[in-house]
Amino acid sequence: MSEVKYKRVILKLSGEALAGEKGFGINPPVIKTVAEELKDVYDMGVQIAIVVGGGNMWRGEAGAQMGMERAQADYIGMLATIMNALALQDNLESIGVPTRVQTSIEMRQIAEPYIRRKAMRHLEKRRIVIFAGGTGSPYFSTDTTAALRAAEISADAILMAKNGVDGVYSADPNKDKNAVKFDTLTHLDIINKGLQVMDTTASSLSMDNDIPVVVFNLNKPGNIRKVVAGEHIGTTVRGK
Repeated sequence: MSEVKYKRVILKLSGEALAGEKGFGINPPVIKTVAEELKDVYDMGVQIAIVVGGGNMWRGEAGAQMGMERAQADYIGMLATIMNALALQDNLESIGVPTRVQTSIEMRQIAEPYIRRKAMRHLEKRRIVIFAGGTGSPYFSTDTTAALRAAEISADAILMAKNGVDGVYSADPNKDKNAVKFDTLTHLDIINKGLQVMDTTASSLSMDNDIPVVVFNLNKPGNIRKVVAGEHIGTTVRGK
């Protein structure tokens, strides 16, 4: 563990990251690659918890815009995160990494209900824990879930794994050639500048609990390992 900077982390995986270039649905080769990278970090002795999104299958906001009741649309999104979590669990278990899925909405036949002390015990016993179902309440994003769970389990950092984006920029680098990449930011910078890293609720939770957030590109092999080892890649958000 001497080469490790962050010994207990929350990895925030977007649904889009699990879809890969397909852009929709579960992409088995992509999930397999993510699982192998996680095993590499797991073997370093890092305690890993994961929060998965569901944007590769459903977005509550999009459903609401089509006329669906927002709360109902969000519940469908929570079920999408659970499907992603089960797929990721299967890939991790297949390469010898013990994994538990905990859901904020009870479905005991396929996963444990979220219990904070039990989640921490799993981590101490060298199991990866995947938190699915968001917070269990509508109107809250999985970014907020990541910040909430990080505070609850006393994580050292939140790792925001982005699909093809290598950090936080002043504007969309794909649309603005003058966009500037930030090496470091404060949580207040994220809120005040309206930067698209995480929603303001998640930023506020991270700031209030003094949890650093590292934003990096998931698509480059070895990046998760580099982040937990303390190498400066992507953008680090910390402090006020």
